[in-house]
Amino acid sequence: MDRPSKSPGLHALEEAFHRQFELSRSEPAPTLQARLDRLRRLRAALTENEARFEAAISADFGHRSTVETAIAETMLVLGEIRHAVRHLKGWMAPRRVPTTVQFAPAKNRLMPQPLGVVGIIAPWNYPLQLTLAPAVAAIAAGNRAIIKPSELVPRFAELLVETIAKKFDVTELAVTDIDDEIAKAFAALPFDHLIFTGSTRVGRLVAEACGRNLTPVTLELGGKSPVIVDGSADIDEAAQRIAYGKLLNAGQTCIAPDYALVPQAAVQPFAMRLQGHMQHMFGTDPDNADYTSIVSDRHYARLEGLVADAAAKGATIMQPAAPNDREWKARRKFPPTVIVDATPDMTVMQEEIFGPLLPVIGVREAAEAIAFVNSRERPLALYWFGTDSAARDAVLARTVNDCLFHFAQAYQPMGGVGASGTGAYHGEWGFKTLTKFKPVFYRSRFNRLADLYPPYGAKVARLEKLMRMLS
Repeated sequence: MDRPSKSPGLHALEEAFHRQFELSRSEPAPTLQARLDRLRRLRAALTENEARFEAAISADFGHRSTVETAIAETMLVLGEIRHAVRHLKGWMAPRRVPTTVQFAPAKNRLMPQPLGVVGIIAPWNYPLQLTLAPAVAAIAAGNRAIIKPSELVPRFAELLVETIAKKFDVTELAVTDIDDEIAKAFAALPFDHLIFTGSTRVGRLVAEACGRNLTPVTLELGGKSPVIVDGSADIDEAAQRIAYGKLLNAGQTCIAPDYALVPQAAVQPFAMRLQGHMQHMFGTDPDNADYTSIVSDRHYARLEGLVADAAAKGATIMQPAAPNDREWKARRKFPPTVIVDATPDMTVMQEEIFGPLLPVIGVREAAEAIAFVNSRERPLALYWFGTDSAARDAVLARTVNDCLFHFAQAYQPMGGVGASGTGAYHGEWGFKTLTKFKPVFYRSRFNRLADLYPPYGAKVARLEKLMRMLS
């Protein structure tokens, strides 16, 4: 029986991978100028088509705020490119490292070399940023790369294929189609490194597929990122910042605040202020152009189910309109929702929300909040609000006293642990993740290591004694 033929998209993917793989082994690592040229071409692909990307993403979502696309996607990618261009020469320089005294005179160097071919599997929620920011790191490190966009943003994916093909040869940077066959085959290719951004559930499948080829993988997942509002916090200021972090992109953000732990006495005042700030920022009209739609009917229905389950189990639901309101649902805009007195048995507290819902839970003391967070899988972010530095230090090894903005810092890594991911990138951290630092030992002609050669005898005994003293 004849085997079913491969789709044109899968054939193109395999062809691109094999061509990139062969050239990554046969050609020298790209020079500084070659990498800078590729980064500048990537910047041109973005800046020349910025309005088209905004329109495509908005059409895929149903409606996406152009301001949010500019701030959270375009500007962030352009910032990554600018940072890499400015620092790339220094990143590429050999690193001086000390030489163990027993082997002197000699010197050691770490030589940054590209890994080879990098695969990038991107999600739908920030399709531009989460395809091109990893590509910046791959290009800066001298790698060739293949991007697989999400099937939930077909207009964006089609435009990305077009714009990248105009600026890059397929052996430098390629973008795949989004058919099901490609989605199943992509992670099974023997990439030299793979970056996946998406859900924990799919991340496990990607890691399993990569494991068969021993492909190193960076997983940017998510989880239930908690907010701890300390008793020392300015409740109104905390509510304002949390409202913004929750509702950016209608909550469809992997590092969005997922639930808030608030002193018991402050639950109602906090919830009222939170709702007030949500309505001040985004109003109560579903036609508000600043408020983004939910990406699909399936995702909208899932959020409806979370609210209904919480209400049935005793939570108080605060909304400007019901989710099944025709005006909101027709635009696939989910009303900003505060869920007061959420409990662990509610579905909304058992899975990542990924939408404009914020459960609020009262706690009696700071230790209870810490225990609540530590009893769950590690999230991608944790936010703490307050002015008591002792209380802060009891909660955090690294404090974030605002929401989301740590993601945009080029000088620090972004990554998770366990269920929230593995590995990190951004700025130099992305360069390091996608680089092999090759250790090189330069031996001096005055070095006496030849004294260790056989035949062994008194000279080796004396040298061994000296090396033991120096160890």
